[in-house]
Amino acid sequence: MTDIDHLLDRLTLDEKVSLLAGQDFWSLPAIPHIGLRSLVMSDGPVGVRGTGWAPDDPSIALPSPTALAASWDPALAAEAGRLLGQEARHKGVHVVLGPTVNLHRTPRGGRHFECYSEDPLLTGEIAAGFVRGVQEHGVGTTVKHLVGNDFETDRMTVDVRIPERALRELYLAPFERVVEAGGWGVMSAYNSVNGTSMAQNGRLQDEILKREWGFDGVVVSDWRAARDTVGAALGGLDIAMPAMDNPWGPRLAEAVRSGSVPIEVIDDKVRRVLRLAARVGALGDAPVPVVAPLDGDEVAHRVASRSFVLARNDGTLPLAGTDPVVAVIGALAQDARVLGGGSAQVAPPHVISPLDGIRAAFDRVEYAIGADPRPFLPAAQGPGWSEFRIDLGAYRFEVPTGAVRWLGDPPGGLAVNDISLLELSTTYTPATTGDHVFAISGFGAFELTVGDQKLYQGSLHPPGTGRADLLLHPREQRFTVTLPAGVPVAVTLRQSFEPGTAHSAGTTLGHRPPGPDESGMIAEAVALAARSDVAVVVVGTTEQVESEGFDRTSLALPGRQDELVARVAAANPRTVVVVNAGSPVLLPWAEDVAAVLLTWFPGQEAGAALAAVLTGAEEPGGRLPTTWPRRAEDCPVLAVEPRDGALAYSEGIFIGYRGWTERPLYAFGSGLGYTSWSYDALSASATEAVVTLTNTGERAGREVVQIYLSALEDDEIERPERWLAGFASVEAVPGETVTVRIPLPERAFQIWDGGWKTPPGRYALTAAHAIDDPRRTVEIG
Repeated sequence: MTDIDHLLDRLTLDEKVSLLAGQDFWSLPAIPHIGLRSLVMSDGPVGVRGTGWAPDDPSIALPSPTALAASWDPALAAEAGRLLGQEARHKGVHVVLGPTVNLHRTPRGGRHFECYSEDPLLTGEIAAGFVRGVQEHGVGTTVKHLVGNDFETDRMTVDVRIPERALRELYLAPFERVVEAGGWGVMSAYNSVNGTSMAQNGRLQDEILKREWGFDGVVVSDWRAARDTVGAALGGLDIAMPAMDNPWGPRLAEAVRSGSVPIEVIDDKVRRVLRLAARVGALGDAPVPVVAPLDGDEVAHRVASRSFVLARNDGTLPLAGTDPVVAVIGALAQDARVLGGGSAQVAPPHVISPLDGIRAAFDRVEYAIGADPRPFLPAAQGPGWSEFRIDLGAYRFEVPTGAVRWLGDPPGGLAVNDISLLELSTTYTPATTGDHVFAISGFGAFELTVGDQKLYQGSLHPPGTGRADLLLHPREQRFTVTLPAGVPVAVTLRQSFEPGTAHSAGTTLGHRPPGPDESGMIAEAVALAARSDVAVVVVGTTEQVESEGFDRTSLALPGRQDELVARVAAANPRTVVVVNAGSPVLLPWAEDVAAVLLTWFPGQEAGAALAAVLTGAEEPGGRLPTTWPRRAEDCPVLAVEPRDGALAYSEGIFIGYRGWTERPLYAFGSGLGYTSWSYDALSASATEAVVTLTNTGERAGREVVQIYLSALEDDEIERPERWLAGFASVEAVPGETVTVRIPLPERAFQIWDGGWKTPPGRYALTAAHAIDDPRRTVEIG
């Protein structure tokens, strides 16, 4: 056991404060004379980037957090965590920045896909499982963002005003559950809460998190969220990241020497950092835990198929025992959206698109784009293209498409100052004579040459554009070139960097071959659907619609995708729609199609998992972790626009299903499998519900048993009509009867009223397939 106080006594004040601030973008400094090595952090909601998001060092891409929550399976979340802990060890990372447990207060939230659910209990249980899994490897987690970062608009400065009861019962509850599960880190949000910036919010970070909950880990700022030296030091923050614009370092040491910050406050922070270092094996000779290795593809596939929510099915699915002609339609069927934008992005080793997966599963498959919602041209790739070679001067490598990205450490171990030019070169042999459209997207100064034609030289952004805007809002420039079929043409894209700016790159060479216009593409897809046995239409959002950095302005699918689905369904009644979106979108045609399958952002094994579910090799195992609206205006909370710098959570505890008064399109907890279940018996006490159920269908399957509570006695306490109190899953073969015991935590009955209190009286306890599909109810006292 490391004697942390003994090590603390050996440190000078300057050494102590050096441990509380980033030495660069991702790490804390080493202090060799006490055996402390540098602590390395990395983004990691769906994969672990490492210190550089580089294409020559790929990262496993799991399905989005909304998908993981849709599994309603904390054990599967732990498996996902174990895989990312394994990845972190492989990449030399000690601390993963995740999971994200901010709630789905509004479906317009830009990072909705990176969070779990609208319900704090489901969020907390999935997060606790994930945290336990990661930390089995001796890798730390930092649950984020404490607290109120449930939207992106003005997130750096907005004051989120949360009533105390809602703060305790909803928004803090998942963080409290992760602390109870043994999480080692918490990330502080950018925003203020009730008038105080979270980076210096002593009431939430010190009084509640550390003292009331007994949290013994570290509180790390979101990147550049700490802005005040003394305020952050006294407000419970332990680590300010990154090195740039950091308010600590020498200024914090001077604040201690002047008496503005007590040395005891610094010592508590350093103890926490050293404790974390000991836990992750970065201090002394602490052994690294040995955990059985996992197959990343297998885990990614299993999470995906377990997360898919079959929201509607007229019997068309599964497509088992047939040899249909399958029409696959949609730009996103070929160019899969497998993860969300921003901190959740990684560069996966491969991606199986829906089209690839379906082609591997069925013998007769035809494809049409139909409607293309992408505002930017897709990265050049596929038939006709040679390898894409990247030359950084001192380092060369290849990428699978005409896109190259990194964030942090550049590829090949190069230093930022080593890179002044990126050159992407390839050869394209057109299959069709005509007008080919090429595009550059990204940030910086570019030069594009196709054959002997220099198509562009200049910058895509106006002077003075901020770095955050560059990363989150790239620009695109398009050019049309007439090319003959069968004649190879050299294509070269160069990007130049100002000195010291190559710590990030996001460059794409886009391409579109000759073809019909938008109306012509839809007509082609409709004709294909009409002559096929079944049509699988893949629709979804784009990175410009759903990403970190901004909130959604509309819940509608972008482009002409709704029109595409409606026309295909009119041409073929056996139309299956796959919705590739990380959060709810409007589906005006939902009741006019044969099946609706919600696949979230499904990770690198997307197409393989989709094919397995379509064929019936696997059951769609997901249940909705958040309500899907029929109309945007039906949502109990929609607006994300602050007024005068503040956003009031005036709805109190009535978010998500707690606040719905209209019938939604798909209710919380809903989802169909490929079998049916009878709920045979229910008994309950104040501590446990016991449910007996039988698989009454013809296939083996899995059921998520959900327990809801309702207060039966009329009192003056406002409570939802019903709320989730517990859940568990069961599996059974046809005709098999199983019994499951579901613990009921005391907190499920309690409200916050200056403290946790259990209102006396009687409650209805319901075992349900979904919140709108109750099966059995009993009363308990």
